[in-house]
Amino acid sequence: MLWLKALHIIAVICWFAGLFYLPRLFVYHAMSHDSISTDRFKIMERKLYRGIMWPSLVMTVVFGGWMVALVPEYLKNGWLHAKLTLVVLLVIYHLMCGHYLKQLRDDKNTRSHKFYRVFNELPVLLLVAIVILVVVKPF
Repeated sequence: MLWLKALHIIAVICWFAGLFYLPRLFVYHAMSHDSISTDRFKIMERKLYRGIMWPSLVMTVVFGGWMVALVPEYLKNGWLHAKLTLVVLLVIYHLMCGHYLKQLRDDKNTRSHKFYRVFNELPVLLLVAIVILVVVKPF
């Protein structure tokens, strides 16, 4: 179980690295106007989303689900239900990142760099709440 927990935490850290960095790339991408910069951002965004974020998301869910399958009593805890709800919100955020990535890739972005700056802060709030739920287990 400790190995699963360690692998789960590693996957979560990798996923969050992408969730923090990709929207930051969107900020700079939305601010750039020359083709060399925009082409570079498109490559960076695609590689981060497909090569790091998706595999990390899948591993996070697989290892987390595996732990719950091994100890189904975890599902009796309210904090876990709250955590899983926040994880669903993170998956939605992840998918929104993919949507914005496609808009930027296709040169159809309608959002400003200021929008992406605010969008970039959302996973921080979810991370804080998830860590508190897992460590403190308030209910």
